[in-house]
Amino acid sequence: MNRLELTFAILKPHVIKQPLAVEKIRNVILTSNFKVVKSKRHAIQLHEAEAFYHEHKTKFFYKRLVTFMTSGPSDFYILAREDAIRKWRQLMGPTKVFKTQFEAPDSIRGQFGLSDTRNATHGSDSPESVKKEIGLFFPQFNIEQWYQLDEPKFRLNQIEFIQENFVHIIK
Repeated sequence: MNRLELTFAILKPHVIKQPLAVEKIRNVILTSNFKVVKSKRHAIQLHEAEAFYHEHKTKFFYKRLVTFMTSGPSDFYILAREDAIRKWRQLMGPTKVFKTQFEAPDSIRGQFGLSDTRNATHGSDSPESVKKEIGLFFPQFNIEQWYQLDEPKFRLNQIEFIQENFVHIIK
């Protein structure tokens, strides 16, 4: 088995307001062989949203996106599996929800996305983004240390799943 890859995922505020949607998406995560390395529910503060979406600051949708993302709690996950970044993005479906509802209706965004801003989920698009985004929302998490110490145990399934915290821990 190849080394596991980390990715960063967010379930956005409108999804968190729908417990059945959260449950369905969490089931997709688990049945797609992702390991949940870290999990937390957190209401994004304005400074966090501005830092997270800094690259979009000059775009027309920036204010709407920041306002939406600070409107209520979101779920944040560090996920692991082989080819995690590509696989999570595939499960989410395209960013543009209207297009997604036709091209990938069974994707997460196809089922739970409402608009391009309220598209249900976020996923890192590169290893560099993973590092940056994990650093913003899980500042105590040491990626290099995880790969050194924990990745082999996760890869060999020496873990157990804690349902109430939606996280895998090392046995």
